[in-house]
Amino acid sequence: MKYTQLGRTGLKVSRLVLGTMNFGPQTDEPTSHGILDAALDAGLNFVDTANVYGWGENKGRTEEIIGSWFVQGGGRRDKTVLATKVYGSMAGDGDPWPNHDRLSALNIRRAVEASLKRLQTDYIDLYQFHHIDRRTPFEEIWQAVDVLIQQGKILYAGSSNFPGYKIAQANETAARRGTVGLVSEQCLYNLAERRAEMEVIPAAQEYGLGIIPWSPLHGGLLGGVIKKEVEGSRRASGRSADALANTSVRAQVQAYEDLLDKNGLEPGETALAWLLTRPGVTGPIVGPRTAEQLESALRALELELSDELLMALDEIFPGPGPSPEAFAW
Repeated sequence: MKYTQLGRTGLKVSRLVLGTMNFGPQTDEPTSHGILDAALDAGLNFVDTANVYGWGENKGRTEEIIGSWFVQGGGRRDKTVLATKVYGSMAGDGDPWPNHDRLSALNIRRAVEASLKRLQTDYIDLYQFHHIDRRTPFEEIWQAVDVLIQQGKILYAGSSNFPGYKIAQANETAARRGTVGLVSEQCLYNLAERRAEMEVIPAAQEYGLGIIPWSPLHGGLLGGVIKKEVEGSRRASGRSADALANTSVRAQVQAYEDLLDKNGLEPGETALAWLLTRPGVTGPIVGPRTAEQLESALRALELELSDELLMALDEIFPGPGPSPEAFAW
């Protein structure tokens, strides 16, 4: 396993992040525990979740699955860099009471305590804001975070789905308070979706945030979806099906799969390996539903993409270019 620093911190994390969104809704508890064990055995020490995972009436279930894995012992918690998130509503259906969502000091305090209970641990390594909260000032957010850090309940704070200007606002506010601020940004970023390169990633790099891309295969679009359709092994669904309905996108994906087939490479592994070449990227989030999918993701760490192949990928999926040149002179 290869490791790197999380942004400007001294924390060492694996270059792949184990995403757990499927644990509960699609992957049962024993299988989820097996994937967690296999990841830890491979040296993957960075596990990402969120308080809302499990969804619907089962919100919090994914954290519970991780918690029941931790209590099995064997150093599982000590070896794991644990990241979870706060923002979405944890209120039950029909619950009329407010303050169960967003980033008020009250909800942050309440959400941390509930996550710690579900995770069966006494601290969270990386506590991430799942979305911006336009109603709560960063002074209030950092006040709540500072108390939790002083109490030892969280160690670092990160963001997810923040635009570049909010990363700047957050960290400038933290700097005025004399605190560390955000140390990571979790954003949508992959070969087919590169808009983060315009503003988000430059802001993250400027402020020393580690970049954690989610949906590295763009909902399966970059995982060999056309070949699987032709072979009849799997039909496109969700985001990838919607994207393939666009003829120009389908042509791009076909050119991508043809290029990799010519070079004897697997599409999904190559998409992950490409992200590992990008400046500022700590590691992409992989969300395996099975142990076999985890094994495939781990193989991406061994791939070295040639300059010629990287140039060819840029031709198929060109990025937006730097800001402001991408939209100005």
